[in-house]
Amino acid sequence: MRSTTIGSLLVCVAAIATPTAGQTPAAAAAPVRTVVTSTKLPTVVDTPLHFKAVSVTIPSGASSRVSSPNGILYQISGSTEVSVGAEVKTLSPGEGLFIASGNAATLKAKDAAPSTFLHFLLAPTADLDKPLEAPPAVVQELYRTVAPLPALKAGGYDLTLTRITFPAQMPSNSPHHRSGAALYYIISGTGLNTVGGNSQAKTPGSLIYEPFGLVHQWGNPGAVPLTFLAFNINPDGVAAVLPGEPAKSQ
Repeated sequence: MRSTTIGSLLVCVAAIATPTAGQTPAAAAAPVRTVVTSTKLPTVVDTPLHFKAVSVTIPSGASSRVSSPNGILYQISGSTEVSVGAEVKTLSPGEGLFIASGNAATLKAKDAAPSTFLHFLLAPTADLDKPLEAPPAVVQELYRTVAPLPALKAGGYDLTLTRITFPAQMPSNSPHHRSGAALYYIISGTGLNTVGGNSQAKTPGSLIYEPFGLVHQWGNPGAVPLTFLAFNINPDGVAAVLPGEPAKSQ
């Protein structure tokens, strides 16, 4: 009698644990990618180019000006009215804008609050130390590549700023590399970056440079989503991310 009871219990447990026939298990949450802004560059080989990133804060109600190499603004807090010639756009948090090389832009903090934004730049070597946003803006350099971006080729390129969110507890993705180069900025959460078998946690405010050919992986072992920005350059018509190692011919 005892064995009959245990056997019945096991059958009941199995019935509860087994999905109903025809049910499809819930798919794992996938990363969400949002292109903030992008542009096309006709050439990137006229002069050696670097990535550079700065944080800019403009006091409430104040204005600043900037004329810089090709770059993208990304609003962090407050709002900024950007005027380039006759074009005017107000950036709210999470929005971005491409400003082409040589274009003078007027930047004004709106909404009775300071404006803080990131300015990502694709800068020629000769322009790396030139002033950016004028006072009263406060400019803090966050990162610059020591050497020029490698393996840039003749032809057009896409310059893009993308916001990416990995769901909580997402395993590391497959090894891959960039067809051009990218500079990451961690907005929130903690990412796990693996290069050459070594894994490092990357926390908010971290900047991570991925030159061409660097094989790497990203995951999110944390209990909250990971959100980061990718300032990326890749050849026109070629995917920004390619699997595994670069082909030998590259």
